[in-house]
Amino acid sequence: MLYLLNDAVFDVDPKGLVTPHDARRFEALSLAYVIGLGRELFAEDPLLHRNDPERARRLAWLLATKQPDANAALFMAPAAGCAPERVGARFASLSEEMIRALDAKNREGELDVKTADKKVWKRLAA
Repeated sequence: MLYLLNDAVFDVDPKGLVTPHDARRFEALSLAYVIGLGRELFAEDPLLHRNDPERARRLAWLLATKQPDANAALFMAPAAGCAPERVGARFASLSEEMIRALDAKNREGELDVKTADKKVWKRLAA
């Protein structure tokens, strides 16, 4: 399964990502807890999805397991080191065609903030 996290696409297939034992441990976590974890991670590093892709991939997997109808998340931190409460979070459900097109751009190094915003988040629209 593909998952868009900010402006990076991750393959969140659990094979090779978590062991079955770890997957069972994570079942107890609520969606609210996982979103809070995402806010904490992005408050620490607003470019987490670029600076620590493995950690971002694990977060995307957790989000996908807790909210299976969404396959995209946007965490917006105003600055590194800000309070987690200041980090905004949005979610979207993208078509298979859209997420695959974004993944192709991502693999080619052409997926950036402007492209993801224009196609998905529409924050910069005038």
